[in-house]
Amino acid sequence: MKIGIVCYPTFGGSGVVATELGIELSNKGHEVHFITYSQPVRLEALTSNLHFHEVTVPEYPLFKYEPYELALSSKLYDVISKHNLDLIHVHYAIPHAYAGYMAKQMLKDNGYNIPIVTTLHGTDITLVGNHPFYKPAVTFSINNSDIVTCVSKSLKDDTIDFFKIKREIKVIPNFIDIKKYNDKHESCENNVISKGDEKIIIHISNFRPLKRVTDVLKVFKKINKKINSKLIMVGDGPEKKKAKEYIRKNDIKNNVIFLGNTSQVDEILCSSDLFILPSEKESFGLSALEAMALKVPIISTNIGGLKELDIDNNFGYTSDVGDTGKMAKDAIKILSDSKLQQKFRDNAFENAKKFDIKNIIPLYEDLYKKGIK
Repeated sequence: MKIGIVCYPTFGGSGVVATELGIELSNKGHEVHFITYSQPVRLEALTSNLHFHEVTVPEYPLFKYEPYELALSSKLYDVISKHNLDLIHVHYAIPHAYAGYMAKQMLKDNGYNIPIVTTLHGTDITLVGNHPFYKPAVTFSINNSDIVTCVSKSLKDDTIDFFKIKREIKVIPNFIDIKKYNDKHESCENNVISKGDEKIIIHISNFRPLKRVTDVLKVFKKINKKINSKLIMVGDGPEKKKAKEYIRKNDIKNNVIFLGNTSQVDEILCSSDLFILPSEKESFGLSALEAMALKVPIISTNIGGLKELDIDNNFGYTSDVGDTGKMAKDAIKILSDSKLQQKFRDNAFENAKKFDIKNIIPLYEDLYKKGIK
């Protein structure tokens, strides 16, 4: 099949999943074309089956805001026509599904009918999409897609609750490549981050308010009073300034490291003793799945798609949103008990295997075939 993929090319979960999906599809012999404004961060090399088409937006004094949706739909029209694509898979409702629909209508005038597969990832529904300003466009884009998927049952339920959806929504979870993580286990025996008996705690996010990064710091402050530990903060975003202010006021500056966005996430994770994710909304929790694959126990909230990972008492503990006291208590329990920590490490990896890319890709291939018919 000739497949076009539209996604955000950044470090965020939707972009990572879309890129890994495209790479694996190309490995299976499909011809994959990424169409976005820059080369996806996980797309390290192009091949005869793997292509990238940059969307550029011409600058005109007339426009106060550059019309990316218009540029994207025009680029889609061009790439689909030139390469005779069989379908377009768009990740994130706004603006990608909307632009996909416009490209589809333009192609219809030429007698070219291309199916649009839309995958919903989370904030496109629960945050952006649910804003009154965008809600009509999101509803329209979903209902005019040929096939709609989302990454968790929780997100499917939210989508049905928030919008007047006429399309069937199929749940296909996020995934990881277990083989890749198997190889990393061998090189992670020596912890190069910690000193002596120091425990490494890690948080990975886009530092948006929904991620509650201040809660991460509150939990760590309590842990650090009991256990010699260091906190690694991976990612960047609007709450970073607030987080640094909290660190300064609470005198834990020497025990917290901000790494920003990095491509070395796996190497950092596999050297970690505990992963903390206290989000107030989480449609799936891809970073938690990556932690599982690298045998890192998890402390998280019990919301959204996180509940579907089966964390509690299996390879970590969950708490209500904002209950930093319980989170810290549970974290100390794990970090203080080597047998419990090893049990959780083993269980995390076993549970991660359910989400191996080899199990998920065939689900997408079957959907594509149905869409093309």
